Amino acid sequence: MTQTPPVGIPRNTIFATVALALLMMAVDSTIVATALNAIQQGLDTSINLASWTITAYSFGFVLMLPVSGKLAERFGKRRVFLASTLVFTLASAGCGLANDIYVLIALRAVQAAGGAGFTPTATGIIVDHFGTARDRYVSLFSSIFPIGAMIGPIFGGYFVAYSSWRDVFHVNIPIGLVILLLAWRTIPRDAGRTPTVARSMDVPGILLLGTSLLSGMLAATILGESHESVWTIVLFSGLALACLLLFLRHIRRVPAPFIQPRFIYGPSFGVVNLVNMVYTGFIIGAMALVPLYAANRYGISALGSGTLLTAQGVAAMVCSLVAVLLLRRTGYRMPLYVGSLITIVGLVLLALPSAGGIDPYTWLAFAAFLVGAGNGAINPAMRNAGLQLAPESSSMLAALRSLSLQVGAIMTISILAALMARQGDVSLVLAWAYAVFALVRLLALWLVRFVPEEHGAW
Repeated sequence: MTQTPPVGIPRNTIFATVALALLMMAVDSTIVATALNAIQQGLDTSINLASWTITAYSFGFVLMLPVSGKLAERFGKRRVFLASTLVFTLASAGCGLANDIYVLIALRAVQAAGGAGFTPTATGIIVDHFGTARDRYVSLFSSIFPIGAMIGPIFGGYFVAYSSWRDVFHVNIPIGLVILLLAWRTIPRDAGRTPTVARSMDVPGILLLGTSLLSGMLAATILGESHESVWTIVLFSGLALACLLLFLRHIRRVPAPFIQPRFIYGPSFGVVNLVNMVYTGFIIGAMALVPLYAANRYGISALGSGTLLTAQGVAAMVCSLVAVLLLRRTGYRMPLYVGSLITIVGLVLLALPSAGGIDPYTWLAFAAFLVGAGNGAINPAMRNAGLQLAPESSSMLAALRSLSLQVGAIMTISILAALMARQGDVSLVLAWAYAVFALVRLLALWLVRFVPEEHGAW
């Protein structure tokens, strides 16, 4: 049941509080990458172990997404939001104090476990308390993540150049404390739990899904290592598939499953999850490799290559805001068609060599801008398409959407990394990859007609 905010607390204040948490998480997802060399030297370790500070964060984030969604439904969004903020802040402080790479890796996983709770709980808080305006406020989340992705590398580069790599973690402490104070004072208390929600957690379901996700991510990570045995990949892939099948069997047989089967593959829900993975998750993974592509194909500097993602982020932010304003008129399917066509053009331009006398940087920047614009246009629609089907389960649905995006991105990066390691020509592999993604996106347009439509508020 939709509630209203307490008297005297404007909706914008509540939104600003949860938005600040999402921004902190988005910044943290990119800021650490700029400090990898400094971490390696500061802790006297290898670059492979230093890179595990990013891998461990991805592992913890993906594994905890559905768990945090379930915890929010059971214990309440406000409680889990506060707990997530506290865990994230304390883990950030620990990361900044770590003097051992293994301790840092472990704390990054804990930090991710806290960060995984932000999107499900923030979405649930908006859905529960913002009435007929909830579709617009939830849609605004789409403009927050590009901002975080853009400013993260800037802050990271500044800290590494003028201070210490430890400050990429310390910066979260004052922000986290401010969020805790604001959340405690402004976010409405959770309503009483229903008997269904109060049931015990489905521990076997959590373990099966967690093992499947972890094994799949390990297989994907190993796939990018050319020296690893193919049988190791087969082993982890087989374990991931077996646990996934057991999980799907399990949730059909227990009275209170960890995730309702219909949320995964039920009517409308299944196509929403698939579109999220193909339309957004795959593109996130492919665009993360644009700086590498620019450096290898055109010899663009590291700084110039990195700014290409800024063009993508600006386009995504602006087009997301425009899409929010038009969403009730356009419905959900129109932005998917228009945004997809723009994205396809951008991917094709990435695959083709610069032409017409246009310098390579301008060519790639324009292509990245188009991809960002296309994905920015579809994000508000896809955030609402699943939520409108079951608003009472908004936290779990938000977690599943984030999970779909993360799985799609990880799969994409791992497969392309394996192809680049084995083929050797990075620019050729990525050029073909962008062409293939354009074709896949074109063929996947037929999925749009199955996405649940809505005009106006839900």
